Amino acid sequence: MSEIYDQTRAAALELIEKSGIKSGEIAVIGCSTSEVLGEKIGTSGSVETAEEIVKALKDTFGERNIFIAAQCCEHLNRAIIIEREAAEKYGFEEVSVVPHPHAGGSFATTVYHNLKDPVAVEEIKAHAGLDIGNTMIGMHLKRVAVPLRLENNVIGSARVNAARTRPKYIGGERAFYE
Repeated sequence: MSEIYDQTRAAALELIEKSGIKSGEIAVIGCSTSEVLGEKIGTSGSVETAEEIVKALKDTFGERNIFIAAQCCEHLNRAIIIEREAAEKYGFEEVSVVPHPHAGGSFATTVYHNLKDPVAVEEIKAHAGLDIGNTMIGMHLKRVAVPLRLENNVIGSARVNAARTRPKYIGGERAFYE
């Protein structure tokens, strides 16, 4: 399990470095613990595996005051578990549900039980994200998502994809951009 912790921390640190995510912003994380364990997504969820991943994410993002948003599985329509403080700061509307391993997934359930004041929301617009095991986090990123190629792109047996976001370019050929 320490290898899972180390791989998760390395991927999270690389996301922070390459995405430019800042203190007070949101990183959305989708995670299939089944995929981490080398099984088909949604078939072999593991709270123990989720605990190692969540510990690494909390240690890494928490040190930088970055909010973690955990994507639930399809049985909860990919709802998000997030700190109430973040939901209020960004104006996300709370919904009434508590994830459990068979409706929400082991990862989102573990995040729920490890946040100070967790709430579920239907949708967010995160600043960056990690997708552990092809969980499809794109719906929870800001409008212009930019894929990031990570060197630390495996956690257990799961592939890890990452993205950052940027403002839309508008104005055409006369415009200047940062």
